[in-house]
Amino acid sequence: MTKTPVVLTIAGTDSGGGAGASADLKTFASIGVHGTCAITSVTSQNTTGVISAYDLPSQVVKDQIDAVCTDMDVRWAKSGMLASPEIVSTVAEYIKKYDLSLVVDPVMAAEAGGDLLTTDALSVMRDELLPLCAVVTPNTYEASAISDITIEDREDAKRAAKAISDMGVPTVIVTGGHLDASDVVYESKNDTFTVISGKFIEGGTHGSGCTYSAALTAYLAQGHSVVDSARYAKRFVEHAIRESVSIGTGVAPVNQVAHIRKDAARYEVLDETGRAVEMLTGCESFAKLIPEVACNIAMAIPDACDVQDVAAVSGRIAKLKGKAVNVGCVEFGASSHVARIILAAMQFNKNIRASVNIKYSMDVLDVCKKLELTISSFDRADEPEKTSTMDWGVTHAIKEYGSVPDIISDVGGIGKEPMVRVLGSGALDVAKTAVRIAKELDEL
Repeated sequence: MTKTPVVLTIAGTDSGGGAGASADLKTFASIGVHGTCAITSVTSQNTTGVISAYDLPSQVVKDQIDAVCTDMDVRWAKSGMLASPEIVSTVAEYIKKYDLSLVVDPVMAAEAGGDLLTTDALSVMRDELLPLCAVVTPNTYEASAISDITIEDREDAKRAAKAISDMGVPTVIVTGGHLDASDVVYESKNDTFTVISGKFIEGGTHGSGCTYSAALTAYLAQGHSVVDSARYAKRFVEHAIRESVSIGTGVAPVNQVAHIRKDAARYEVLDETGRAVEMLTGCESFAKLIPEVACNIAMAIPDACDVQDVAAVSGRIAKLKGKAVNVGCVEFGASSHVARIILAAMQFNKNIRASVNIKYSMDVLDVCKKLELTISSFDRADEPEKTSTMDWGVTHAIKEYGSVPDIISDVGGIGKEPMVRVLGSGALDVAKTAVRIAKELDEL
């Protein structure tokens, strides 16, 4: 059985939960390593900056590292906020004591504002800690402070990386979030530079540096090469920035677990949509509701942005010998038509995430009224030029009704079949409504 790597973060706390050990532990968990911690400083901090900081006594830092390393098989560690010369020296001593592979994140200032490293501590870091580490991950500001080289472009970053490496560091990664979004990786063993390109991502960046170095450490602990780990870590932090959520009045913290929640949501949507298809095809009465162009049922993940966030049947649900037949599998991006209905509705109500299109008739609309479903409609003849029918039609029907109704219909047009669309919170929700309509039609 493969053991889960145990990784240690030696860092300060952030009372706002966005950076420091909080960011590190969330990152470790989301990548799949077991995170442990040795707290060096307690900061009073929020999204607007650092209000105050209290450095823990060196003995307390030692006790924490001892507690973890005497009980668990720790191979990799990362350091973050090491505010005082005494703490830097303590960490250097204990890295040697337990022969740990160390990633140094030379934290000098909080993303939201506030100094976190004294000048004396930086000097001790240069002399005592950097020669012991495996990788150091300064941003351009930090790399300039450590190397005494002003960094204005990528060539400057390369010169600074090499100068830092000459202090005894095998690998230096100058992260480019403050320059051109590209990271420069310098490996001294073969005297090579690798540039990992990136792009500026819109979103909050509080905790981005901690998250990057923690992700790098986690991937290294899993056995990946330095360059691969750097690529994976960059991708991880870019996604965390993109999915950041504003929780205060200042810089929003990155979201390390967004990709896990999104992947889980995609699985749940696929599962529910598949069960909804089984419900429709298992109802003998539903076949009469299938239009000439066949029908489809779709469901979106929460906060869906485009068609690829909406799952539907790739080949639609057709009528064959009087029965509803599923002629495809449920996939994301399978139906642009129904997906646009849902995406348009979600602009008004985020909880409306599913739809199924069924055959139009006055009997169907009468049954919908009998079931006390809310109804609105649009007329294709009123559609402006150069617009998408579904985007415009659904938006128009919702605005006319005043909220998202249960049913949106249209009487068709030239070459366009009339249609009724059932909307709801989930695929099973709209499937149940469609089955109720079908069974009520049997009673007419």
